[in-house]
Amino acid sequence: MPERTALRVALVGYGYAGKTFHAPLLAATPGLELACVASSRADAVHADLPDVEVVADPLRAIEADGIDVVVIAAPNAQHAPLATAALRAGRHVVVDKPFALDLAEARALRALAKEHGRLLSVFHNRRWDSDFLGVRQAIANGRIGEVAHFESHFDRFRPQVRARWRESAQPGGGLWFDLGPHLIDQALQLFGLPLDVQADLAALRPGAQADDWAHAVLRYERLRVVLHAGMLVAGGSARFTVHGTRGSAVKQRLDPQETQLLAGTRPGDAGWGVDDDPLLLYPGDAAAERIAVPAGDQRRYYAGIRDAIRDGAPSPVTDAQALAVMAVLEAGAASARERRAVVPALDEEERAAFGRAA
Repeated sequence: MPERTALRVALVGYGYAGKTFHAPLLAATPGLELACVASSRADAVHADLPDVEVVADPLRAIEADGIDVVVIAAPNAQHAPLATAALRAGRHVVVDKPFALDLAEARALRALAKEHGRLLSVFHNRRWDSDFLGVRQAIANGRIGEVAHFESHFDRFRPQVRARWRESAQPGGGLWFDLGPHLIDQALQLFGLPLDVQADLAALRPGAQADDWAHAVLRYERLRVVLHAGMLVAGGSARFTVHGTRGSAVKQRLDPQETQLLAGTRPGDAGWGVDDDPLLLYPGDAAAERIAVPAGDQRRYYAGIRDAIRDGAPSPVTDAQALAVMAVLEAGAASARERRAVVPALDEEERAAFGRAA
């Protein structure tokens, strides 16, 4: 069989997300070719990717000849405008999380993708993390029983406020919009849409301009899901804590892929995604069992994008799933602002589409 032509990808943005995640994952996924990067830092891009074309103007990358897919890793406030331009140019689009600044922008993008017949997906890469895969497996095999309490943390110790857009007061800044989408997407994959969301956001570090502490409770009929992120947690906290009718499970440490990428390990290298931190399973009052978790591999997201475009396979993250994450993210922000529980503002058609996709 002749080798199939690779899909040509333009990456818009070469900050932390573009450099650390998207570029290495794209380069390691057969059938995808990173052909162009839009960045104002050409030297930084060429130091890592000497053979890739670099342009300063994102629209030049989006409209370049032969581009099939545009990956948007620009600051959050630029997601919707750049995705709109890419869809109108006839490109398939991957948007880094969050999908957009609000539900209205996300809905407009979804409608535009449908109008142009193009794939639109959001980079919820943490579905393919070892910690999440291990917890999901333990829930699915019934070892915990019916889950009553699920707690998910992204905690770090970064007491100094840094001069970067993620920590600024601009639209899309703050920890809830940065890490909230990861926490929400994983919860929705496990349990579906909540009845409502009660959240609190705060700026706790001296000099903080945006929220650097986020705590949300997703309410279900017989389950409570706690999502938490903080920047003043020395020593860390358990990544996942799950309590159910047959026992409990604790996963202490985070998936290693981000740390590996920062250290120069590339997807597919020896030990890629291998997690030496086991899941601790407490079956009732019995002694804890140490259960190895599956290796993580975020390349599976981009392999899914390739297969969806080439072969019509299901998207690894559908637009309906991404819209649901955006609705819960927006509900959390409204809850913190208004100090009340807020129902995610999805209509019946959107809820049904999420249910079909999940």
